Formats: sequence, structure tokens, C-alpha cells
Amino acid sequence: MATFRDEGVVLRTIKLGEADRIVTFVTPEHGKVRAVAKGIRRPKSKLAGRLEPLTHVSMLCWRGRELDIVSQVEVLDHYRQIREDLDRMPAAFTMLEAVDLVAVERQPMPQVFRSLTGALKTLAASPSPLLLGAFLFRLLALEGVGPMTELCAACNEEAPLVAYDEHAGGFLCRSCRSGQGVSPETVLLVRQILGGQLRQALEAPASRATVEVERLATSTVEYHLDRRLRSAHLPGGPARR
Repeated sequence: MATFRDEGVVLRTIKLGEADRIVTFVTPEHGKVRAVAKGIRRPKSKLAGRLEPLTHVSMLCWRGRELDIVSQVEVLDHYRQIREDLDRMPAAFTMLEAVDLVAVERQPMPQVFRSLTGALKTLAASPSPLLLGAFLFRLLALEGVGPMTELCAACNEEAPLVAYDEHAGGFLCRSCRSGQGVSPETVLLVRQILGGQLRQALEAPASRATVEVERLATSTVEYHLDRRLRSAHLPGGPARR
């Protein structure tokens, strides 16, 4: 079997047999990778503790027909600040779940990978109340289904945007309004997120608008995936705030 090297972020794991686990990674060059970590549940396993969800690793894998096999792993970042803070965990696991649902096996996705690792580093270093919403909206944009933010998504006219409807494709003017009403501050923040002013947007203090952005982003991801983000509906998640 051929081998390959790549970086990866562990998205989730499941038990396999008595001592193994199937580990799901997102990687820049190989997209979603599902690989067996043999013997990882044994007390003396060299892989134990290195392949938990929310771990950034460098890895060597054997290529398999359906499942690959993890051969070597080096931890690049445990994101310890996130693991030790219950307030940051829901956002981190919502990011992992969203990426898991959009990632495609064996299809390179360097932009999604960089977006995820960048968001996790920011969450670990200096969490912003807008970070999760920004990440989800940018993930939608990378998938080609980002919302319209400059013109009305229904009539395509340049007018004050007063509502948001994921079914319509974004923000709506007063004449076309449907979905839910939004504040001008919310419209501005989403424009900044998707218009190249992410750093400025992340400096926004917690407010009704930052909560609104997070909820809109979550509902839009769920609409396009046609399923709920379970992590978002846990206590502390965006859908429960």
C-alpha cells in the first residue's frame, strides 16, 4: 500500500473492535480522511492522547481501499486553552461538526483547512463573540453558497436591507422582506466578514448584533446541509443563546 503525509485536524473518533478507533480528519491536501488508529485504546499505545478531537497533527498514513491506517502522528497543537475553558468548547465543536459535514473524502480543501485552523487559533488566543458566526459564514462562502450582503437577494436592488432569509439567499429590502428582521449593525458585520474586513469585524464587542450574526450563520448552514448542527444546540451553543 502507498503512504501519504499530510496535516490534519481531528474532527471525531469512533471505537472499532476492542482496541482500535476510526479517526476522521480534515486535511489540506487529501480532504476528509478516515483512518484506523490500531491499538490506540491500549494503555501503552504510542498514539494514545494524540488523536483526540480538536487536535492539529502531522501524520503519516497507509492508503487503504476504504479506510486508511495511521502509522505515525506528531501533535502540532492541542488547543489547550480551548479544552480547559467550557465556554469555548461549544464553538470549537460546532466548527468541527460543520467542517465534517461539508468536507469530501480525498478532495483537497486547503482553504477550508486554513480557515478552521485559523479560527481555532483565534479562539484559543483571544476569543471574539463573533468568531463562530464569522467562521460559519466564511465556510458557506468557500462552498459557494454565501449570502448576498450588498443587494437585496430577491429583487437585486440596492436598498436598505432590513431582513434575512436563508431560503431567499441572504438579506432583503423592505419591499421583499421575509424571514426575520435584522438590525443595520448585523448587516454591517456580515458585510465585513465576507468583504475582506474580518479582523475589524472580530473586534466588535458582544452585542445583540453579534448574537444575531451567529444565529443567522447557524441557521443558514443547517439549511444548506439540510440537517441540524448538534453541537450548536447543546447548552452554550449558538442555537441556545
